[in-house]
Amino acid sequence: MPNTQSRPARRKLSPKYGWIVMPLVLSILMSAVVSAVSTAMTVGAITQFGSRWPNAWLVSWVVGFPTLIIVLPVVRRIVAAIVEQPR
Repeated sequence: MPNTQSRPARRKLSPKYGWIVMPLVLSILMSAVVSAVSTAMTVGAITQFGSRWPNAWLVSWVVGFPTLIIVLPVVRRIVAAIVEQPR
């Protein structure tokens, strides 16, 4: 028998926080992937990866997040100059 109880609606942040949430999520994901690839290439995928990758990711994120905050407005202007905007 299916569960007929509905879950309470998940609260979302106000749109005014989008300017910080988007680069936060993007920096977490991108720095995780890039540091994982770099760490795997340096120490091997198995050997010391598990002990070295978390520190490599943290350092990458500490650099990546503020960088995104600074460069994202510039990137948006560049993209707007290259890509036709919807009407």
